[in-house]
Amino acid sequence: MAYDLDIEGIGFIAGQNSDASEGRQRAVAPTFTEDDLELDFSLRPKRLDDYLGQTKVKESLGIMIQAAQARGDVADHILFSGPPGLGKTTLATVVANELGSSIRTTSGPAIARTGDLAAILTNLEEGDVLFIDEIHRLNRMVEEVLYPALEDFELDIVVGKGPAARSIRLDLPRFTLIGATTRTGLLTGPLRDRFGVAFRLQYYTPEELALIVCRSAGILNVAIDQEGALEIARRSRGTPRLANRLLKRVRDWAQVRGDGAITEDTAAEALTFFEVDHLGLDAVDNRLLEVLCVQFGGRPVGLTTLASALAEDPDTVEDVYEPYLMQQGLMMRTPKGRQATAHAWEHLGLTPPQL
Repeated sequence: MAYDLDIEGIGFIAGQNSDASEGRQRAVAPTFTEDDLELDFSLRPKRLDDYLGQTKVKESLGIMIQAAQARGDVADHILFSGPPGLGKTTLATVVANELGSSIRTTSGPAIARTGDLAAILTNLEEGDVLFIDEIHRLNRMVEEVLYPALEDFELDIVVGKGPAARSIRLDLPRFTLIGATTRTGLLTGPLRDRFGVAFRLQYYTPEELALIVCRSAGILNVAIDQEGALEIARRSRGTPRLANRLLKRVRDWAQVRGDGAITEDTAAEALTFFEVDHLGLDAVDNRLLEVLCVQFGGRPVGLTTLASALAEDPDTVEDVYEPYLMQQGLMMRTPKGRQATAHAWEHLGLTPPQL
C-alpha cells in the first residue's frame, strides 16, 4: 500500500495556526497547535474500523469506497465540513488508506498561484488522493483552474504573455480530491457543486470521546480506567483533538503528582490544576462570564466594550470564545449586545439580579 504524506503541507498548516491570535493557543482551543505534533500521527487511526464516532459518515464512506474499488474507478470527490478538531484530516488519510492510494496534503492558502496548483496536479499519479485543508480559502483564480481538473481531469494553462500567449490543455491522471472546511458558507457554489458527496462532521458525545481517550491511552502506554477517560471526555468540548491534548496533560500530571495511573479523581484534580472546569471552560471563558455577570451586572454589553474589558481583540472574542459559550447556553446575543444567561450565573455560583 502506497502512502505518501506531504509533510510540507502539514507544516504549513501548523505554521498557519501558530500565527493566530494568542486566544487560539489555549489548552482548550480546537485548532491545531505545535503541541499536537507530538505523537499526533501515531494517535490517528489508519483504517475505517479504527475510526471511532461519526458512524453515519463512516458507513457512507465505506459504501463509496467499496463501490469504487469494485468498478476499478476512482472515488468521487469528497467534502468534509465542520468545526476544527473533529477529524477531517484524519478521515482524508483513512480514505486514502482504504483506497490503497497515496495522499498529497496541502491547504487553500498554500496554493497562491495557478502555477502552484498545476505543479501539484501534474505530479499526481493515477488514483491518488489530493487533500486540501481550508479549501474555502483558495484563491479565486486558482479555483477557476481547478474546475476542469475536477470534472474532466484536464488542466488548462496559459503559456506566454500578450499577443504570443496561448492556451495548452494537459491531461491529468484520474484522482480524488478531498476538501476540508470549517466555513462552508464561504465556499463558492460552483466549487461546492463539483464535489460528489459532502459530509458534515458533528461534535462527539462524552461516551464516544471516552472510547477515543482509552484508545489513545493504550497507544501512549498510559494506565487509565473508564471513569478517568469519561472525566477527560466530559471536559473536551466534544472534540477528539482536545481530548487527546488533555489526555497528555493529565498523563504528565499523574506522573509527577500521582502514581502514573489516571482515575476519575486524578483526571479531575489534574484538569482543575490546568484550569479546565467540568464544562470544559478555561480561565478566559470564566473571566468573560464574570465580566458579563459581575462587572456589567448582567446587562447587555456591546462586543467592542466586552473585548476592551477582556483586553482582547473583538474578532478573537467573536470567533474563539463566543461559539462554545453560546452552544452551552451560557451566553446569548441580543439586539442590545452580549448577555449572560441564567445558566451562566448558576455556573459561577452567583444569584442573577431581579429584573
